Amino acid sequence: MLLSVYRRFDIYRKVPKDLTQPTYTGAIISVCCCLFILFLFLSELTGFITTEVVNELYVDDPDKNSGGKIDVSLNISLPNLHCELVGLDIQDEMGRHEVGHIDNSMKIPLNNGAGCRFEGQFSINKVPGNFHVSTHSATAQPQNPDMTHAIHKLSFGDTLQVQNVHGAFNALGGADRLSSNPLASHDYILKIVPTVYEDKSGKQRYSYQYTVANKEYVAYSHTGRIIPAIWFRYDLSPITVKYTERRQPVYRFITTVSARPRLALLTPSLRRRAPGMLGNRTRKTSVSRVFLAQLIFQVEAHLGILQLLYYTLYFTLRQEIAPPKKSGDYK
Repeated sequence: MLLSVYRRFDIYRKVPKDLTQPTYTGAIISVCCCLFILFLFLSELTGFITTEVVNELYVDDPDKNSGGKIDVSLNISLPNLHCELVGLDIQDEMGRHEVGHIDNSMKIPLNNGAGCRFEGQFSINKVPGNFHVSTHSATAQPQNPDMTHAIHKLSFGDTLQVQNVHGAFNALGGADRLSSNPLASHDYILKIVPTVYEDKSGKQRYSYQYTVANKEYVAYSHTGRIIPAIWFRYDLSPITVKYTERRQPVYRFITTVSARPRLALLTPSLRRRAPGMLGNRTRKTSVSRVFLAQLIFQVEAHLGILQLLYYTLYFTLRQEIAPPKKSGDYK
């Protein structure tokens, strides 16, 4: 009695030869299954090779070693304003007030000297403030300065060029105000969001995204019209966005790929179990029932070797899968 119960745990049971004969239907299904397994393997391999970028949000200053500074890169063209009139001014709530910043900056004449392209790299404090392009630093103020412009680049922090990250790192790049009122001032209100990118090696790069809103206006005071300027007013968000490169763990890839050969368990299991599961234990089992049983077992096999083993043991103990007592039962 004990041996009889113990034998029920046999997964690879002996099958009568008349139930193991090859058929055209079985060959077609086997070829389709092999192609399907190859497709699944290539899909898993592609997923393992591909790097996934995961993002998260948290409240913190990610770059504590920056000394409270943010690097800024500005590239702007003013096609109707001479280079000797163009200057950069920087102000913030820490009391900084710098007029005519010239360090790490360059002015390139445009339109035979009638216009100017300003390129500069400078740093700002991590407090609300502004920097603006104006004629305030010029020795003599022009009568009607033309502040029409085109912004080629405005970015903060390190430059991130990552394929899987699509952020607003240069939101004002390509902004065209060449057709605006020449005497108007332009206000760009920026909300700067700290951003961290961590690659697979654990190396981190610190950059900043930003959102922007803008307005155009002609300002007046009691003394008359105010000299126009291009203002970039900024504030920092307390929320930090972090992007992390991740790759599928090796153990997960091995486990998934190892489950692909589980189809090898299908043939002996099918020949043994298909007639019993479909309620027909005769040798005249219809082709349609066998085909249906094959499909059922392929879906079951796709759940994995461990799941297949679990269900086999479960139904064996519950006597849902009754092993043939002798080959004469199939007659």
